Amino acid sequence: MKLLSDRINSLPVSQTLEMAAKTRELKAQGKDIIGLSLGEPDFNTPDFIKEAAIQAINDNYNSYTPVDGYQELKEAICRKFKRDNQLNYSPNQIVVSTGAKQSIANVAMVLLNPGDEVLLPAPYWVSYSAIATLAEATYKEIPSSIETDFKITPEQLEAAITPKTKLIFFNSPNNPSGAKYSKEEYEALAKVLEKHPDIFILSDEIYEHINYEGENYSFARIASLYDRTITVNGVAKAFAMTGWRIGYIGAPEWIAKACTKMQGQITSGANCIAQRATIAALDAPISKIQYMVDEFKSRRDIVINLLNEIDGFKTNTPNGAFYLFPDVSSFFGKTIKENKINNASDFALFLLKEAHVATVTGDAFGAPNCIRISYAASEAQLREALARIKKVLS
Repeated sequence: MKLLSDRINSLPVSQTLEMAAKTRELKAQGKDIIGLSLGEPDFNTPDFIKEAAIQAINDNYNSYTPVDGYQELKEAICRKFKRDNQLNYSPNQIVVSTGAKQSIANVAMVLLNPGDEVLLPAPYWVSYSAIATLAEATYKEIPSSIETDFKITPEQLEAAITPKTKLIFFNSPNNPSGAKYSKEEYEALAKVLEKHPDIFILSDEIYEHINYEGENYSFARIASLYDRTITVNGVAKAFAMTGWRIGYIGAPEWIAKACTKMQGQITSGANCIAQRATIAALDAPISKIQYMVDEFKSRRDIVINLLNEIDGFKTNTPNGAFYLFPDVSSFFGKTIKENKINNASDFALFLLKEAHVATVTGDAFGAPNCIRISYAASEAQLREALARIKKVLS
């Protein structure tokens, strides 16, 4: 629309949220839709966190918060980084935001100029490319596939870097693939980045605790790149606190100050009650949320086994997050129940229309051969969804 800014006209709609809206629309029409499109735990927020929020209300926490977060929360985040990630940050390196998405947008806005280039190892979370576009940067995808467990190589990274490259996004465990980089894999990528001192690294670790094998290695632990790495995290996924909207960064102090300045003009400080509850979440031992991680792992195994019973799905076994990202390219070019399947978007819409199961096209994540299936749903729903998919494809 001509009256709107070029900025908003150039911005795509989030395809995960669009599929969620389509799902709600069909449900409102009385259709029995199973939604496997949103990355949202189906657990309730643990009681000890809710109790901390109630206590904060009773203690009359109701005023504007400091732009970069309560001091007590920033100290709790520093303790968490030390305990879980072996990272030393001080409170002046921490900025608390309204969700990790705002944290990422802040970083992009303060580091990127028009014409700068952002590298996105694909598949990547849908909003990374949109945020780069909003910051008037360009982005370049570094492709991977199910054969490489959706991870890029140092050679690919080296080949992708240009004089305009300013920022690279890493996300491990990854949304949408569930892939997790090991310490050795990150160190090999770091050797490439050490040769390019003007490139910054954003390490999105929002799924760190939803991890099924070995440690989750933080990129900022690589000493030579600590001063160029911004670590992003939050409480949405591991603590089932998606609607509480708390994310945070640990970063070089000058970047943290710039993010605080940006946030001060956009939203100011994050919600006061949610911040107090987050202190309780982060100070608790990780064992308090292990029951959710165990359940996600069980569901992962169930869905992989059920998918492997359906001809045409190519799967791998991801080590983290709560997504499967099967390759469905064997269906491309086919007509099923009078639906021509040209690509992953067609296939996802076919599953919604014919099986009443909502997934998300891999196109949204820079991986056009795949679809994302979220297994953050009950076992009964997952079994029913896979039975429906199997039925419409047989």
